[in-house]
Amino acid sequence: MSDADFLDDFDLGEGESEGGEASSILLSDPDITVIELQAVAEAMQAPRLSSGPIAQEFEAEFAAYLGRKYAVAVPSGTLGLLYTLKAYGIGPGDEVIASPYSFRETVHAISLSGARPVFADIDYWAGTLVPAKAEAKITDKTKAIVAGNTNGHPAPWTDFQELARRHNLALIEDSTEAIGSRYKGALVGTFGDTSVFDFSQPFPIVCGEGGMVVTDDIDVAVALRRFRSHKLEERSSVVVSMSAPYQGAMSDITAALGLTQLRRLEEILEQRRTVEHLYQKYVQSFEGIKDPFIGPDVTEVNWFLYVVHLGTRFSKSSRDSIVEDLKVEKVQSTGYSTPLHVQRHYFDLGYRRGDFLVTEKVADRAVALPFHTHLSEEEIEFIVATMKDASVNVGAGAAIY
Repeated sequence: MSDADFLDDFDLGEGESEGGEASSILLSDPDITVIELQAVAEAMQAPRLSSGPIAQEFEAEFAAYLGRKYAVAVPSGTLGLLYTLKAYGIGPGDEVIASPYSFRETVHAISLSGARPVFADIDYWAGTLVPAKAEAKITDKTKAIVAGNTNGHPAPWTDFQELARRHNLALIEDSTEAIGSRYKGALVGTFGDTSVFDFSQPFPIVCGEGGMVVTDDIDVAVALRRFRSHKLEERSSVVVSMSAPYQGAMSDITAALGLTQLRRLEEILEQRRTVEHLYQKYVQSFEGIKDPFIGPDVTEVNWFLYVVHLGTRFSKSSRDSIVEDLKVEKVQSTGYSTPLHVQRHYFDLGYRRGDFLVTEKVADRAVALPFHTHLSEEEIEFIVATMKDASVNVGAGAAIY
């Protein structure tokens, strides 16, 4: 899913235009307080700025937050998954099953490892990979399943764990979109043999760029650290190491920001839930959209973005027209999203439109609206009213006030 590149189209900073007009209602705006600023300032005054004691503290607290044994700080979710695949010995000639409706930058790691991404279709309501459809794609080349908690909604992890055990596959949990969500009472990030998180914008924890990989397997943890970077004491060594690391660690400056955000995570998520409830208050009068879905085994969902799923009366072109109308009113939004299997890289692997019909149906009719802690109720009311008017303009809906 084009979750990251849609931000490239927007100015994510605050302020006014050259003509003095008020800035847009931003799609994403990090929750940064004086606490984070102080933490970064202190880190920058330390004698060591590269990966060091603060990164280690961030790892320890993140592992404790999830109740996992090991956490490894990484520069991004993409590199986190790449290190993970390498740790499991996955590479050229292997296949990894994944969803075509997922965080694009994470799934790219499968190709970067040399393995082939094999897509399976999603559940229409939850947006997550379907275990039975994933199982149908398993071959003797399959080495792992990467299942994600799409837009914050947990996947059916009990079924995936059973499936992975039955076929002796590594189960990798892509939790880049779902920190704080719970499945059967347990936090996401606790279900995969290894789980990957990302801390870039527009996630709840934002530290510029960064991520974390968690696992309970000491061999995997050691391998993750080996592929990540040399230890400081090894950097002057003339001895050839057994493997070449990517030298992709997290700096202490980044870790200081991430650690502070982790300590404020519940506060941030609670503020985002308030914004979600305000959206629901105004969206209820919008005819022809799919209500937010929460699966029967899902205890809590902390949405990654506020995504409105338009009904079948809408087409992809009418969805795109709504996004354009919102842009005219200075509301940043985006179609959510372009499925992976129709993007050029995967197109070159032989995938075509029509291969995954549920993914395409969902992706063609979804709009991501501004979602962050700084939104006011007046702004949310304006966003929804503008979207309803836009739906009338394209002839696909009727606004009910």
